[in-house]
Amino acid sequence: MTHTGTGGGAEPREEPARGKRERRPLSWGRALAWAAMAVITLITLFPFYWMLRTALSTNTALAQDPASPLPVDFSLGGFLRVFGLQSTEEALAEGGAGGSLDFWRYLANSVLVATLVTFCQVLFAAMAAYAFARLRWRGRDAVFGFVLGGLMIPAVFTLLPNFVLIKEAGLVDSLPGITMPMVFMTMPFAVFFLRQFFLGISSEVEEAALIDGAGRIRVFFRLILPMSTAPIATLSILTYITAWNEYFWPLMVSYSDSSRVLTVALSIFRAQTPQNGTDWAGLMAATFVAALPMVLLFALLAKRIVNSIGFSGIK
Repeated sequence: MTHTGTGGGAEPREEPARGKRERRPLSWGRALAWAAMAVITLITLFPFYWMLRTALSTNTALAQDPASPLPVDFSLGGFLRVFGLQSTEEALAEGGAGGSLDFWRYLANSVLVATLVTFCQVLFAAMAAYAFARLRWRGRDAVFGFVLGGLMIPAVFTLLPNFVLIKEAGLVDSLPGITMPMVFMTMPFAVFFLRQFFLGISSEVEEAALIDGAGRIRVFFRLILPMSTAPIATLSILTYITAWNEYFWPLMVSYSDSSRVLTVALSIFRAQTPQNGTDWAGLMAATFVAALPMVLLFALLAKRIVNSIGFSGIK
């Protein structure tokens, strides 16, 4: 039985209801922060809106009203030309270039190149990172410093040596010729990224597996990799997006449809037309289609990417 005293006893405090969050007053600082974020978001999304607005217009109407914020003479002709669903006569009537993408061939080339680059780079980077993080061998730190030095070399400096190497190997105008140099262009960051995670894995787990008779290779593939799914998934996503968006290197080494990737194939719509010059509607439609898969991929997995980049040890 509980008695309530009238003397110096402490009065019971009311606990806040569970599930209700205390709302903080909106200060000027928070208001300015939200306003700044809104402005930055609009600036970031505006190119995509303008790309879509141009793709949904006709070239003839764009030439007459280039500053209109809405599609001019609404038409799906640009997207139809991208997928090869519009005849040359219809394309020329809309002011288009009269050409169309062999979209599915270029898409397959892009998927194949990005997949091979991602698989090879993540696998090789994981093996190298494990060697730098868990194995002890003479000169390890010096070699790792040499690898990190690759981060300070601009990628443009490697284009000419890579091109000469690919040419001497007879791989110009081929998918392997595009893929192999791209595997190693961003390898130093991948090695550093995974090494930082491997350093945080408890050594007792690995030592127990070695005592049970497992070799280093088995420990790596059966123990370390399964424990590193989060950073490996993040690195795979970043590598895939980078390989998908690569333009200059595939442009240097591909000369035919058999090896041309989607980003390079967009130049088809740069052809000059008798009416209005560049087929802007077709070019923007092709660019939108090429960029949309990576935008959706990043939007769906952005939280995982940010969390994995900011890790400071194993969870």
